[in-house]
Amino acid sequence: MKRIRTARRRARYVEHRWTKAGWAYFFCVPTWARKAGCVVNNEPLGTDLDVANERAEKFLLPVFDAWRSGDTKTTTTPATATFGTLNWVFAEYRADRRYTKLDAKSKRNHENGFKLVGGYALKDGTLLGNRRVSLIDTSVTDALYEALLPVKNEKGEIVSERRTTVNHAMKSCRRAWFICARRNPGKLPLVNPFAKMGLVSSDRETPTATYEELKSFRTKAKEMGLPSLATGALIGWEWLQREVDIFATFDVSHYRPKEHPNMVRVVDEKTKQASWIPLFNDDGVALYPELMAELDAIKRDRIGGLMLCRDWGERGPWPTWPKPDYPDFTHLSRKVKEIIRAAELRDELSFTSFRHGGFTETGDAELTDREIMAQGRHKSVKVLPKYVKRTTRQVATGALKRRAARTKSEDLSK
Repeated sequence: MKRIRTARRRARYVEHRWTKAGWAYFFCVPTWARKAGCVVNNEPLGTDLDVANERAEKFLLPVFDAWRSGDTKTTTTPATATFGTLNWVFAEYRADRRYTKLDAKSKRNHENGFKLVGGYALKDGTLLGNRRVSLIDTSVTDALYEALLPVKNEKGEIVSERRTTVNHAMKSCRRAWFICARRNPGKLPLVNPFAKMGLVSSDRETPTATYEELKSFRTKAKEMGLPSLATGALIGWEWLQREVDIFATFDVSHYRPKEHPNMVRVVDEKTKQASWIPLFNDDGVALYPELMAELDAIKRDRIGGLMLCRDWGERGPWPTWPKPDYPDFTHLSRKVKEIIRAAELRDELSFTSFRHGGFTETGDAELTDREIMAQGRHKSVKVLPKYVKRTTRQVATGALKRRAARTKSEDLSK
């Protein structure tokens, strides 16, 4: 038997053994720890010492040390996943810079997907997350997708489906698989079973408000003593911003600062993009006169802080933060619904409807794709159909343009 060189350092509890593939490394939990109920299991670490040390030092030893110190929060993390399982794939993705640099909301979405897929119980009672990746192929993921879609009541009857949630889960697993494969060459099957699944998006569209409905909402909001929500709805319509941007990010200092007195700084939390929007054209004419009048009035009485706050009491922020970087808009949504019902508007409308209405207006105004992308700060035209809804006005305008072009060609032929 070939002797192994022992000059290279091995991480704690990493042992080497001779196998058919040559010298291999294993993480071996001490006997006393196993008897005491240690949450970390013995685990094969492959034949590469560097990879074995990295796995032990970044995942297994921190959890082992946390267990010894009584830190139950850390010992319940997915870092205890067994090497070569689907949970290990998720853990490898969590350790990668492409995951750690994500914002809190994106991480939560991924974790929800990992929990949904990894926690799925198989027929033998085991969880899919504990199954080895070599046993997970496209037939398994396709069957999993169909099994996760339906939502059943207590009687086992299908009442709806959660297509958007399951689609996000499959995309999260696909991403994790690709990243894990790059971090561990040759350790995963060549075919990613979560790729090319032919996912079908939900056909549910966000209800889109009309400009008349926007005006009715704003009028009723002011009558009910909630002018901040009236201004917020107009911001969503004019600057095509989300509620998190309007009520949790938009600061007084962003509007007409000294260095840019004729502009407003717009920040998109979702894309982490910031841009300056001009408030006047080259002739000095205000581009958003109604909105600017309301924001100017607010800024006259404010030194700093969020631009739009609650309209009563100590005028605190509209959202709450039950978790860091996780604003909760439950109270705002309830107030918006009260206004919608008081104004006798369609009950399916929400605050998001005004942003989608603004996007649809760009289509009715015949803006080009590039102009709409600039207005909404999108990077790809592929997402525009989601926001710019098809309207009869657009169809009629297109018909007139086609007829005008046809008439012009007939005149030229004469």
